[in-house]
Amino acid sequence: MSESKKYLSLLLVLGMAACGGGDGAPAAEGTDAPAAEEPAAAPDMDLPAGVTAAMVTQGEAIFSGTGLCFSCHMAGGVGGPAAPDLTDDVWLNIDGSYESIVQNIMTGVAAPKEFPAPMLARGGSGISDEEVRAVGAYVWTLSQGG
Repeated sequence: MSESKKYLSLLLVLGMAACGGGDGAPAAEGTDAPAAEEPAAAPDMDLPAGVTAAMVTQGEAIFSGTGLCFSCHMAGGVGGPAAPDLTDDVWLNIDGSYESIVQNIMTGVAAPKEFPAPMLARGGSGISDEEVRAVGAYVWTLSQGG
């Protein structure tokens, strides 16, 4: 194998691992994740049924840490080369409702419409159902201008 192919393969493997393409192991403790740029939920925001401000806050922490979401969607969910912007009102694979966001995180995106690699279920991070719902709450607020 040529030297350039070795490096390209290594970069591909590292990129997939960063976007949830690894073995599903949680991030190592002490890993510094980028902080989200926007506050989680505006106090006057009407949240979906069953969603609390505490869930949004928890979801922001998971998004920026153990959930690994930031590795593809970037800090604050602004999107990048591997995953879409979550801060606008454009939804590529779902309708943007809280329920569809939660389901999308649970099952992943096998065939993304505009991005190069699939999103694994739970982003490949192994977060719990409760944590998925919290991340969904945070992501929903991002698209609402929260």
